[in-house]
Amino acid sequence: MNKDLLNLPEPTTEEQLSLLAEQVISEALLEHRREKLRKEIDKSLQERNKDEFLRLTTELNKIS
Repeated sequence: MNKDLLNLPEPTTEEQLSLLAEQVISEALLEHRREKLRKEIDKSLQERNKDEFLRLTTELNKIS
């Protein structure tokens, strides 16, 4: 999770709370996708699947 999100001043409006919630959810989804890609990359290495490895590492690099 982005450490900057934890140091934000306490939101005072519903809109600010909504934006913060969206940021937290987006970051959680992105981290979940990164972890899934890492596992798929490990699997492609075990299976010696070069094409899949290259596709997955390219995708991981794009979102990192």
